[in-house]
Amino acid sequence: QVQLVESGGGLVQAGGSLRLSCAASGRIDSTNAVGWFRQAPGKEREFVAAFWWRHSNTYYGDYVKGRFTISRDNAKDTVYLQMTSLKPEDTADYYCAAGRTVGLSWRPGEYDYWGQGTHVTVFS
Repeated sequence: QVQLVESGGGLVQAGGSLRLSCAASGRIDSTNAVGWFRQAPGKEREFVAAFWWRHSNTYYGDYVKGRFTISRDNAKDTVYLQMTSLKPEDTADYYCAAGRTVGLSWRPGEYDYWGQGTHVTVFS
């Protein structure tokens, strides 16, 4: 089993920045990638970014490219999502997920473990 705990959400003005954290514990070595997803009220969960452990490869959703960065702190088994130039449409619950055999990283079904989420509100 893998446990994921997100933190770092909050209220931020448009144009500002936030850094989300995803602390992983348990059988991390059984997973090959971690992803961030988000879900706004009344909308489907959508892919934000993914990070593969082995090669540190990353992949981003089109609407966050150039603004968000996913990274890992190897010593802490923590994955970060640095968000900059935030927009009101980035307002959502953000979820961290890990998968044992993630390939098509934008698909929620690729992931086996999910955190409880952290909320981000961006106001104009």
